Amino acid sequence: MHSLLRNKTFRDTAFQVGFVGGLILMIVVLIFTARTNLEAQGMTSGFGFLERATGWGVNFSLIEFTTSDTYLKVIWVGILNSLFLGSISLVLATVLGTIIGVMRVSGNRVAEMIGTTYVEIFRNLPLLLQVFFWYAVLTSLPRPKEGISLFDVAFISGRGMYFPGLNVTGGSVFVMFIGLFAAIALTIWLRMARRFRRMEPATKKSRGRLIWMVFGVFAVVCMWAGRIPDTDLLSIPFLKGLNYREGVRVSPELLTCIIGISIYGAAYIGEIVRAGFNSLSKGQGEAGYALGLSPWQTFSRIKLPLAIRAVMPTLINQYVWLFKSTTVGIAIGFVDFFMVISTSINQSGQTLELIAILMGGFLIINYSMAWVLNRVNDAIALKGSQLRV
Repeated sequence: MHSLLRNKTFRDTAFQVGFVGGLILMIVVLIFTARTNLEAQGMTSGFGFLERATGWGVNFSLIEFTTSDTYLKVIWVGILNSLFLGSISLVLATVLGTIIGVMRVSGNRVAEMIGTTYVEIFRNLPLLLQVFFWYAVLTSLPRPKEGISLFDVAFISGRGMYFPGLNVTGGSVFVMFIGLFAAIALTIWLRMARRFRRMEPATKKSRGRLIWMVFGVFAVVCMWAGRIPDTDLLSIPFLKGLNYREGVRVSPELLTCIIGISIYGAAYIGEIVRAGFNSLSKGQGEAGYALGLSPWQTFSRIKLPLAIRAVMPTLINQYVWLFKSTTVGIAIGFVDFFMVISTSINQSGQTLELIAILMGGFLIINYSMAWVLNRVNDAIALKGSQLRV
């Protein structure tokens, strides 16, 4: 025994086993203590409450939901709403942030000044404050009768934005969005992955067209399967009485969250993109000009792909952080995952179980997103080292 205690490997292993065992014991004690206290207060533990009816409704849902539906379904509604909001906001923040980043390195003083002003304003204001500002602006718009008309097919008022849409279920629309993102990801992978570098350009184009043809067929199938019976496929909004009828309505709460998160996230993504362009050597752009490429061809085929490769790890972290910021919607009444859990806690009293569901849900979503983007990063990363003189 004395010889074992003098063995450093044995001591280190024993210490680690003891530390982990102590943590497990502490967690077990906390769980049993919490269960005992809950039972003493007449509160049952477990996840059986998920099968009970909620008795309350939601003001926005991608799938059909009524007050007689269960807690399990309302949690699924919240998850879908958060994924819907996060997907749109991340795409818009990426597009706007890329434009801002390009403006800041364009060499044009006016563009650089606009980009710098944008970043300094929206990056240094709290997201919650920006959300309150945009919500006040959107809810202060005119009433439907005096609403802003866009070519008589789309309308903006204090009750939200109305535009033409398809008479299909929200679940089908969500599935089509997933298919769209998959098609975009496959197209980027086909264009930038190392394994396709030696592929003939004509073959790349044909495979890219095949991807979008498959997505087109997939979208048609989704529309056919999710079409609402006894309605026209295309629904155009029109004013009737005190509000607009038909079409697709984007509530002020959803529109506020999209605008706020997109503008706020674009300020950070713009700085990340700017850093990516600044990491490139001048010789890489000059080589493109020497080969006779136009400024646009040099930007799109040399500078932009290299900049994306340089900043992809940082962008992944930013995307995860931006998705977590969707919880800000609870401040203005948007029914996201966080708000659904908070309301369920107040109505059911199952605090520990619902918080565990909330943490588990965000862990799964963020880890899945990071895993997919890390696989993309591995596919487009340049192997080896580059010596810069």
